[in-house]
Order: sequence, then C-alpha cells, then structure tokens
Amino acid sequence: MNYFVEGLQGSGKSTLVRKLAERKPGHVAVREGEYSPVELSWCAWVEDDQYQGILEKYPDLRPQIEEQTFSEGCRKVICYTKVATENRSFYQDLEQYEIYNNRIPLDEFQSVVLTRYKAWNSDSMIFECSLFQNIVEDMILFREASDEEILSFYRRIREALAGKEYRIVYLKAEDIRGNLAAIRKERSDAQGNEVWFPMMMGFFCDSPYGRSRGLKGEEDLIRHFMHRQNLELRICREVFPEQSVVIASKNYSEEELTSLSSR
Repeated sequence: MNYFVEGLQGSGKSTLVRKLAERKPGHVAVREGEYSPVELSWCAWVEDDQYQGILEKYPDLRPQIEEQTFSEGCRKVICYTKVATENRSFYQDLEQYEIYNNRIPLDEFQSVVLTRYKAWNSDSMIFECSLFQNIVEDMILFREASDEEILSFYRRIREALAGKEYRIVYLKAEDIRGNLAAIRKERSDAQGNEVWFPMMMGFFCDSPYGRSRGLKGEEDLIRHFMHRQNLELRICREVFPEQSVVIASKNYSEEELTSLSSR
C-alpha cells in the first residue's frame, strides 16, 4: 500500500508523514523537495544539455548537484533546494526549470504529470503533498482553470494510476485562519521576522489569478484556501471515493492513525 498525504499548508502533513513512517518501517517516506517518482515540486526538470550548462556555471557546487541529480531517460531531475549554498542566484536559476507556475505550456505540463504517475512502479511509499497541492495551485493560480477543468484532469490522473494500490489521506482544516496564523509564526526567523508569509502573499497576489482579480490581502488568501480545500475534498469524493480517507487536521485520534497504518 502507498499513501498520499494531502491538505492545505499548515494542516500537519509533515507530522502525519512522520507518524505513518514510524508505524510502517518498511515504507519509504518522500517529503517535499526530495526526489520522488511522481512529484517534481522544488525540483528542476532539465534536458542533458541544460544539465551540463548548470554544472559548468556552478563548478564549486558540482559535487552537491550531482549528488542531488536523478536520471529519467533523456531528462535529469535536480533536487536543487537540497544543495547548500549562500549563492541565492543558484536557486533563482534552477527555479526556472520547474514545471509549475505556467513555466511550460499546459499540454506539456499535463503530459509530464500523467507520464510520471503512469510510469511509477514502486510500492510501500508515503508521499507528502504529491497529488493535490502543486497541481491544483498551478491550475487555479497560473492556468486560471475552472473547477470542472481541474476535476476532468484528475480523472485522467486516476486513469494513469490504474492498477496501483494507494490511499489518499486528506487532512481537513476546520480552522484555516488559525492554521495560517500558526504557520506564519512557525516559519519566521530567529528575530521573529516572517519569512514564509511574505513569499506566499507574493506568489498568490502576483499570479495571473491574483492579478486579474485584484487580490492583495490575507482575507483573499484565506478565501482561496477555503476554495482550494473544498475543491480537493470534491476530488476525493468524486474522483477517488474508494481511495480517500478524510481526517481532521491536527485533531485525529490514535485509533484513526492506527486504522490508517493497518491498511
């Protein structure tokens, strides 16, 4: 059995992945930014010639880059956020090779996503945030896709996953505002300056969806999160009804956890 742990930012996905991994020692936990057979968030998706250019541009980082690079046919996946450097331009350069945020045409984006889900052939894995968040955010904020268009794409994803054993564990946030306040505090620096929230607001407000609607404040972000959660729960109900389990974010019982880990 494989597990996709999903939910909004701040819903406790990382904690649940850890708890599931503790109860299922034979499983491999894949967190955001780590190499995954299905997910490409925080990873550069490059051709061989592009990869060689990156190695030549950053010779001092070559050993780290090579260590965090995985070959997939004629492509390379670079888990660039796992490379440690004070050179911030490295991260900015590599970010441009991600597949999300309208960096590649929609048809190519969907083809990459479907091909990787279909090609995935490993078992006993626990994936953090590898089915909903990045795809749904891309399609809402950067493609301005309708809910029906997104649901239609997830039906194609279900077809790509045919024959695989998996559960979708969705952490439903009852207090989105409170979760947002908590994550703002958690993701601040040692001096108490917020790090994550300004970046999140910039990402949200500067997206085509945000700009076309004049979105600019925390209330707009909360409404977006409410819409996204409702849509993701609808995907669970309508597209993956047999595979989905919905539990309360940060408020599930030990019995629920035991039941999940026994599947």
